[in-house]
Amino acid sequence: MPGAWKGSWSFEAVVPLLERAGHTVHALTLTGLRPDDDNATIASANLDTHADDVVRHLDRHRITGATLVGHSYAGMVIAAAADRADGRISRLVHVDAYVPRDGDSCWSSTNERFREVFAAGAAATGYAVRPPDGGHTRRRPRPLASFLQTIRLTGTLAQVLRREFLYCTGWEDRTPFAELRTRLRADPEWQVHDVPSGHDAMHEAPEAVAALLLGE
Repeated sequence: MPGAWKGSWSFEAVVPLLERAGHTVHALTLTGLRPDDDNATIASANLDTHADDVVRHLDRHRITGATLVGHSYAGMVIAAAADRADGRISRLVHVDAYVPRDGDSCWSSTNERFREVFAAGAAATGYAVRPPDGGHTRRRPRPLASFLQTIRLTGTLAQVLRREFLYCTGWEDRTPFAELRTRLRADPEWQVHDVPSGHDAMHEAPEAVAALLLGE
């Protein structure tokens, strides 16, 4: 699952490496980020919508024993989806991504710098957050509600026995994940890996990301 403002294309350099190793890969574009989504769709989409996107995809393709991979914002999504997936998830991998507790939101979990980015990006419409300057030209405005909605976790997430966090070390001056990395390193239920990359590890270090996903 892609991070904020991005679609399935954000994993385009990693997917072939996983498929070459024999895995079936499903890269998703979440509701509100698809090219044909209208303003009403963007305005109404939230974290629940995105979690439901994932669960419906699992249902449609009859997937069990899945590894869910979420980048950045999508850490919220894979946590919510795994909580609803009735035991069909065997592994969660948060790639420089939020790892929420019940009642958290992306807004509450991030740092002040990114709250300012979210607020400034939503100023024009009040419901869609435009991407910050720079970065990929394929990025699209994303639903503000997906950043603001709090997650509700029932406890079934604990059934996912393999949980991993990939920390990107190449943007220490801006990352909102430093404290999270410290917290998860102290938690025996988590494995933490460092990736020598900026935040967009899938494009900057696809081989390293693929190797970690493959357990190499």
